[in-house]
Amino acid sequence: MGPDLRIRLGGVELPNPVVTAAGCAGAGRELDRFFDIASIGAVTTKSMMLEPNAGRPAPRMAETPSGMLSTTGMQGPGVDVFLQRDLPWLLSRGGRAIVSVAGTGVGEFGELARRVSDAEGVSAVEVNLSCPDPGAPAGRHFADDSERAAAVVRTVRSHTRSGLPVLAKLAADVPDLVALARSCVEAGADGLSMINTVRGMAIDTRSMRPAVAGGLGGLSGPAIRPLAVGCVYRVHEAVPEVPIIGMGGVRTGEDVMEFMAAGATAVAVGTTSFSDPSACARVLRQFTEALEARGVGRAADLVGAAHGSGAGV
Repeated sequence: MGPDLRIRLGGVELPNPVVTAAGCAGAGRELDRFFDIASIGAVTTKSMMLEPNAGRPAPRMAETPSGMLSTTGMQGPGVDVFLQRDLPWLLSRGGRAIVSVAGTGVGEFGELARRVSDAEGVSAVEVNLSCPDPGAPAGRHFADDSERAAAVVRTVRSHTRSGLPVLAKLAADVPDLVALARSCVEAGADGLSMINTVRGMAIDTRSMRPAVAGGLGGLSGPAIRPLAVGCVYRVHEAVPEVPIIGMGGVRTGEDVMEFMAAGATAVAVGTTSFSDPSACARVLRQFTEALEARGVGRAADLVGAAHGSGAGV
């Protein structure tokens, strides 16, 4: 008998804590040719918008030291296509879906939540708060203001059926991360996803222009992992009863253990899947082997271990 990998995310049980990060696996179809998509805890989908969106012009990605800068502009076919085509495919493969939603206003988030909530087979709704806020100065996101973020979460919760977990996705580069987390939980979030990419820039020194369209992009990859682990630690310390999906530069099973010790209940694999599309399966295998090597019988016992509230292995 191997270790018990099951974890609970809100009111939903997942078979193991390894999930994909939004935007790094589509709806799972791209990765399914490399490993059984049903073998991981869940697929967090690319953030869905209400209508089809072409996104930003190229270039959308640039390599950086130990990471990647990206600015896709929420490109996608719209939520109706996802519900009619992509979600049924994922469920037919035995996968579990955490559906990420991104709106251009509070009302749009509510409509997205309603449509996703009406669909069968959705395990949770993730609210991408790193969306431009039309009611704020240019360049500001919903996550930059705790009250505005709470308004979005409150609206999503009110449009989501009872029992379906709502997860607020938080960014690190905000005025007060702990206050943001508390506001989202008080507004009805059943859990948190963190961290989103960190805003940054790279300059192409040949053209002397920004390396990605629009100038600023989102930095992801191993470069941000210590920042992400620290954020998870701080938020778990403040709201220890709230489940967290930790993410940011996860490459190995040891990274999963680190995030869980900091306070994460589940851990998302993101950027590394671009260079290693089988990364999720590999990370899950390494994580299982690490638990066995340490004699840990339940993955859930790791949660908060660095605070003294977990197994302390």
